[in-house]
Amino acid sequence: QVQLAESGGGLVQAGGSLRLSCAASGRTISSSVMAWFRQAPGKEREFVSAVTRSGGNTVYADSVKGRFTISRDLAKNTVSLQMNSLKPEDTAVYYCAASSVFYVSRRSREYDSWGQGTQVTVSS
Repeated sequence: QVQLAESGGGLVQAGGSLRLSCAASGRTISSSVMAWFRQAPGKEREFVSAVTRSGGNTVYADSVKGRFTISRDLAKNTVSLQMNSLKPEDTAVYYCAASSVFYVSRRSREYDSWGQGTQVTVSS
């Protein structure tokens, strides 16, 4: 099992940027589909972005496409989420997740490893 730990959350103004990082231990991230999910108060956990096991393809939710970028650093065994042009509706707890399946899924149920989450708050 891979252990995940997110960091980099904080408070920013609308239009600002933030970079989240997910440190993995116990297994190389190249053996997993890595993804970011978020959950706002009173809402269900939703898919944000994912990167394939090969690292050759990335997937984004329509709500963040063009603003967020997911990337990996295999040497450090981390996955990051660069968030630009942040909006108040991006406010949520962001979670890093890992899946050992071959395909990318937008469903949280398909991921078997989760971080503790990091809070992102965007003020208007």
